[in-house]
Amino acid sequence: MPMYQVKPYHEGCSSLRVELPTCMYRLPNVHCRTSSPAPKAGHVQGESDPSLQALESHQDDILKRLYELKAAVDGLSKMIQTPDADLDISNIIQASEPTAISTSALDLNAVLGKDYGALKDIVINANPTSPPLSLLVLHQLLCDHYKVLSTVHTHSAVKNVPENLLKCFGEQTKTQPRHEYQLGFTLIWKNVPKTQMKFSVQRMCPIEGEGNIARFLFSLFGQKHNTVTSTLIDSWIDTAIFQLKEGSSKEKAAVFRSMNSALGKSPWLVGNELTVADVVLWSVLQQTGGCSVPMPTSVHKWMRACENLAPFSMALKLLK
Repeated sequence: MPMYQVKPYHEGCSSLRVELPTCMYRLPNVHCRTSSPAPKAGHVQGESDPSLQALESHQDDILKRLYELKAAVDGLSKMIQTPDADLDISNIIQASEPTAISTSALDLNAVLGKDYGALKDIVINANPTSPPLSLLVLHQLLCDHYKVLSTVHTHSAVKNVPENLLKCFGEQTKTQPRHEYQLGFTLIWKNVPKTQMKFSVQRMCPIEGEGNIARFLFSLFGQKHNTVTSTLIDSWIDTAIFQLKEGSSKEKAAVFRSMNSALGKSPWLVGNELTVADVVLWSVLQQTGGCSVPMPTSVHKWMRACENLAPFSMALKLLK
């Protein structure tokens, strides 16, 4: 006998029917709302959405600009590769405004970063067996533009450093507090395969190579060049490092011919003003002793013009 009796909720012997769902969500048939038949597929495809038309028009404009840029680049490449092109680079340089070393100091915070309460110190590791003369020349030029705190140190692994290299910045007499200087320039004589530079020891990898460091130091003068001039300067620096310093006799002779041609048109390698290309090439020629290749007349004249400048003559004394 059951404990509780419950009245059945179905009557008689009729079977219990439960409607089971056949889909998760039911939606009304949109084709049944109107008496008109559903549009054909071809008619739907024929209609154009305004937003789609705008997108296609924008894509056409982009493709048109890409074609124009490609044509411009192709034209420039033909002018550069063709020896008898109508473009005379030397005329462009001579016609441009003089690019003398700026007498107004550059905002060092924009280049070296702002570091509150700390002196911006450029630290250079150089091998005493191959002193980077170009960096010493640029150091002297920096001293003419900024208040530079210059120091020279010797790494513990280096045993013998010539006296003239230890005094390459002159007598180190600190007459002002450290915070009154605008820039620090620290040279460490160290056994390194390539000259290295850092101006933020914690946040940067070293810049290696005399040419690359010279590019950076020269940028602190705030000089502005057009694209053609900047390209020529970089080309001369690479030529000095990879051909004049490390190349064969044929490559060095080819460099002298190029220098003689350029110096026949202007007093300096790139236009009428001194650039970092002159500093690096002069340094390499001094380090290699003239490369044992006969030097053309224009190159001789250019070498004398460099040595008549005080920063060059002071660096030249280190080799004696």
